[in-house]
Amino acid sequence: MNALTAARDAIAERLAQHAPGAVLVGIEPLVGGACQDNLRVDVIIDGEPQRLVVRSDAPSGIPGTLDRSREFNVMRAAAAGGVRTPQVRWLSQSLLREGAWAYFLDWSDGVAIGGKVLKTPELAAGRERLPAQLAEQAAAIHAITPDSVIGQTITAFAAPADGDAVAEGIRLLRDMIDRLEAPSPATELIYRWLVDNPPPSREVTLVHGDFRTGNFMVTPDGLANVLDWEFARWSSPFEDLAWISVRDWRFNRLNKPIGGFGHRAPFYAAYEAASGRSVDLQDIHWWEIDGNLRWAAGCVFQAQRYAGGQKDLELIAIGRRAAEMEYEALRLIETGVAGLGD
Repeated sequence: MNALTAARDAIAERLAQHAPGAVLVGIEPLVGGACQDNLRVDVIIDGEPQRLVVRSDAPSGIPGTLDRSREFNVMRAAAAGGVRTPQVRWLSQSLLREGAWAYFLDWSDGVAIGGKVLKTPELAAGRERLPAQLAEQAAAIHAITPDSVIGQTITAFAAPADGDAVAEGIRLLRDMIDRLEAPSPATELIYRWLVDNPPPSREVTLVHGDFRTGNFMVTPDGLANVLDWEFARWSSPFEDLAWISVRDWRFNRLNKPIGGFGHRAPFYAAYEAASGRSVDLQDIHWWEIDGNLRWAAGCVFQAQRYAGGQKDLELIAIGRRAAEMEYEALRLIETGVAGLGD
């Protein structure tokens, strides 16, 4: 029995438990994600055709990745907080692989692949709407704090004991670097700069953790849903606002620092209006350097996953980009805090 046939049988059995009478029409692997395993599932429930996604733990991951049981918990909380993200259901263990967590989530129409989001002519109007829409979604995410009613339902991870998002970010980065097989001199130099030049804001909120082009489902009307919450945690809201500008997430549209589709000033203004929080460019600068370094380390980890036996060519292709991210972090250190004129 091949893997897809085994998955089909397991999914059909689980559907029968949760939706008696459901008919599984077909399943198909979804490509474009480098961290988790995703399957498109077509079913008929109560006589109505539906399309779902089964999202399961991959055989290996990179530091900071939530398993699907914890991601499920966060997505439920985010949806309760008004964030546009697919509804999740039927959390299961050992569905597709022994010991691995998985869940079903609602299908979302649109385009998520970064290059297509930025190039597809039919999405031109949607790209114009994205900055304001994403600013509103970021504000909704960051309204969830460890002490808020919704925040207290998040059991997937603990808030920093010292209530300091920057100190927690430095601890996370140090842990990532220490797990690299051979950290580069550039990595250590950038890390030392981050330690020596902390930003002013230490506020802690929920963050998506991977808030960037490629994790947004986009239609001609703009944002449909925020996807892929596997790196969510308690951190600084400025982490999300800076991560969307990390060099790799512009997909070669470097003149548009907000995800390759927008400019800083209108995005930050929309966020300030939606959140009531002022955007300090020093915070953005620090977290953007941090983000480029974290993704440099993340690229190396993807290559290490390949070397460890997960033979997916996308992993080794991502690994080669680590030097580009280090270069960008060093460039940002040299140029200093950018203005709103991009």
